Amino acid sequence: MELSRQIEALLFFKGEPVTVGFLAKTLNISEDDARAGLAELEKSLSGHGIILMQNGNEYMLGTVPQMGPTIEALLKEELARELGKAGLETLAIVLYRGPILRSEINYLRGVNSNYILRSLLVRGLIEKVDQGGRSTVYQPTFELLSYMGVSKVADLPGFDETQKAVEEFKQESQKNKNEHEEE
Repeated sequence: MELSRQIEALLFFKGEPVTVGFLAKTLNISEDDARAGLAELEKSLSGHGIILMQNGNEYMLGTVPQMGPTIEALLKEELARELGKAGLETLAIVLYRGPILRSEINYLRGVNSNYILRSLLVRGLIEKVDQGGRSTVYQPTFELLSYMGVSKVADLPGFDETQKAVEEFKQESQKNKNEHEEE
């Protein structure tokens, strides 16, 4: 069987994100061959209702963005009903600034976000990623990206502009901090 089809079958069976390393080990191939198979799978899914989604070094199958309105209609009431303003704010921070530390989220929101983060974790919208030691960051899940109708975070509306604005703010803050230290 063609490598891209084997990868497709594994991604379908797993139903969750898998790494290139997992694919290589499971199929007894090199990671470069796994990446080539993923690239071929992505091409072969073009024009279908399923797409290959990527989040960092993990991959999974998802639905095409055009199905977003239909899927949104199915999930909208359930998710919107209990999420609230604080949840949406926190979710936006994780989407546009993730992977991000809990302390950074608390700083940006100006309040303790532990309860909201727990709620988003339980819903499967965000996930914790251990960075080694005591450092844990939060990032969006594939389910959230699928719900949003994007295949990667960089495809979010206004993503580039937001990143640029954050960098400008950081530079201005550092400049102000340096000026105050000199006084």
